[in-house]
Amino acid sequence: MAKTRTSYRCSACQHTVAKWVGRCPECETWGSMDEVTLLASVSSRPGASAVRAGGASMIPTSPALPLTQVSSTSSIARPTGVDELDRVLGGGIVPGSVVLLAGEPGVGKSTLLLEVVKQWAERSPQDIALYVTGEESAGQVRLRADRTGAVHERVFLAAENDLATIFGHVDQVAPTLVVVDSVQTMQASDVDGVIGGVTQVRAITSALTSLAKGSGTAVILVGHVTKDGAVAGPRSLEHLVDVVLHFEGDKHSTLRMVRGVKNRFGAADEVGCFELREGGIHGVSDPSGLFLHHRADSVPGTAVTVTMDGKRALLAEVQALVAPSHMPTPRRAVSGLDAARVSMILAVLERRCGVQLSSREVYAATIGGMRTTEPVVDLALALAVASAARDTALPPGMVVLGEVGLAGEVRRVVGVDRRLAEAARLGFTSAIVPSDQRRGVKDDTAGDPPGMRVVRVTDVAGAMQGAFERRRK
Repeated sequence: MAKTRTSYRCSACQHTVAKWVGRCPECETWGSMDEVTLLASVSSRPGASAVRAGGASMIPTSPALPLTQVSSTSSIARPTGVDELDRVLGGGIVPGSVVLLAGEPGVGKSTLLLEVVKQWAERSPQDIALYVTGEESAGQVRLRADRTGAVHERVFLAAENDLATIFGHVDQVAPTLVVVDSVQTMQASDVDGVIGGVTQVRAITSALTSLAKGSGTAVILVGHVTKDGAVAGPRSLEHLVDVVLHFEGDKHSTLRMVRGVKNRFGAADEVGCFELREGGIHGVSDPSGLFLHHRADSVPGTAVTVTMDGKRALLAEVQALVAPSHMPTPRRAVSGLDAARVSMILAVLERRCGVQLSSREVYAATIGGMRTTEPVVDLALALAVASAARDTALPPGMVVLGEVGLAGEVRRVVGVDRRLAEAARLGFTSAIVPSDQRRGVKDDTAGDPPGMRVVRVTDVAGAMQGAFERRRK
């Protein structure tokens, strides 16, 4: 026997109560209690009454199916047409998924998404994109689309910030991709709270997620970030969506990076590289050249290393300048590197390798606006500073990999094979790596890139000897 009864469930945390209240007693969200129909049943099985005595069960909207009967074709990613973004997404956007793209103001989020909706609409006549903006007028978006060449007849534009009106546009246009720019500017009229507040953002994200799951329409949400770079709004915002991407970039550089933070459909450590130009944003499939200063011969105070950003190997040039100082405390200036690790490397060079730096000013920086804190840069920084102090350049075509310890030892790094392969692809002919990188392998040269001479060292002093002796030869 079964009978129905009415209860109220919170749309934010799914907490259920018997009587309507204005504020959820579990998550303390205002105006989130919705009326639902519950099924209270009494079973003849022993113990079933005791199990059901304390509550009721929901009426299922669809039957539970064996896992073998669940179709997997509905979760196949569809390419957006922007290769670098597809790389981070794991092949493309999955129908019915919700993607959150967060970044600082002016970094280029809207420009990137205009390119996405244009490429999406060009794929087939059945694909329609709806771009909803709550921050700009329709005319402003059209001007940007004209400048970047993102105008297409199957890209629809709506300048709205009311959630109910947006749902009306979705019903009329029937898009396969919806972009909401941004979620902090949208408002649900039936939910209390200010625009951009915790209650409003959570309710809007929950509603758009339900839309995506129920209709199979892919949704991309643009989110703001706080001063420390985290996604603005409640932490539950990142749990509600399927994919979280961070759009990063320095205002003094044209380089932009899309970094995967969460991805239910693929790897969450991928990075996509873009270059922001006057005519729009363009993917950079080979970004290593942006971080290198191309010259015929090496100069004192420079060293090249290979960093790993996600699964992508990027070559980076480290520069150092050592100059005499007339101040009691010589200056130390760092750009793009971890200042604490730079101080440690300077101390190791002076104490373990005899490089006099206590009375000299030291400046250390990376090229192209790159910022890295990976320990693999330690040895390259040490050789760059030693090169600047000796006024002797490192051999041309050399890359340096290794973490430096306080005792002056060079420690192993992860993914050396991939790093050396990337360096060899770009024309580098020699490398200095930690000696224990291939521990247990009888032939130390096995697996080295063809045509590359690899020198393995145990400490910084050995690395300096190998680098500068080869330069003299």
